[in-house]
Amino acid sequence: MLKLAAVLLALMILFGILGFVVNVAGAITKAAFFVCLIALAVSLVMKAMKKA
Repeated sequence: MLKLAAVLLALMILFGILGFVVNVAGAITKAAFFVCLIALAVSLVMKAMKKA
């Protein structure tokens, strides 16, 4: 019974760490998406200014 509890505790810690890593990766992905979006907008504005 104690071995089972130890295994379950280890799994809980592992999944907790994995969940945290996934959340951090998701936040970084969102930030990168917004940075790319802003860069795209800036480059489109620069192209429009050069043509005018």
